[in-house]
Amino acid sequence: MAGGAMRVLDSEAALGEGVAWLAAHDAGMARIAAMLPLPPLRRRPEGFATLLHAITGQQVSTASAAAIWARVEGAGLITPEAVLTAGEAGLRAVGLSRPKIRYALAIAASGTDFDALATLPDEDVISSLVALPGIGRWSAEIYATTALGRADILPAGDLALQEAARLLYRLDARPGELAFRAMGQAWSPWRGVAARMLWSFYRAEKNREGRA
Repeated sequence: MAGGAMRVLDSEAALGEGVAWLAAHDAGMARIAAMLPLPPLRRRPEGFATLLHAITGQQVSTASAAAIWARVEGAGLITPEAVLTAGEAGLRAVGLSRPKIRYALAIAASGTDFDALATLPDEDVISSLVALPGIGRWSAEIYATTALGRADILPAGDLALQEAARLLYRLDARPGELAFRAMGQAWSPWRGVAARMLWSFYRAEKNREGRA
């Protein structure tokens, strides 16, 4: 669509188009494209469960987030109705912190129309999600990138992406969110693809370090 405002990554072909564009416009992205296979689409289902998944991942390690989410899924707490029925006690039992319990209950009660979100331009999606309790820009951008597959959204607050950029471009320090967001302007209209490439690069570098 015009300006890429609602371009969606819904296939490997779309992902490949973005990778080719980035490789042609950025030496770092060309390096990733040459050394690694096409990154995964990293798509998740649209709706409440994926937003709750983003909340569980806030401010905890990847391993901790995965463990908590496994308990949440195992208890069937993936719909607004189930969360409201479980209440504070049920959410505490699966390992959610007090603030995350509050956010989960508030979002479950909010009546958010997730189908309508998919029809909105990128920035309207972000602003609608950030208006919900406990949803900062990082969580909103993760949702837009993974659940909605938006091709030009960069979750600039993501620490793994920032560290991947430091490694890839041999920076003296990891860029902060504002600096990384400014860096990402050069990757538009494929910032969501750049994020996937950087996540793959980060994982590859960490695996290489682990074998060293």
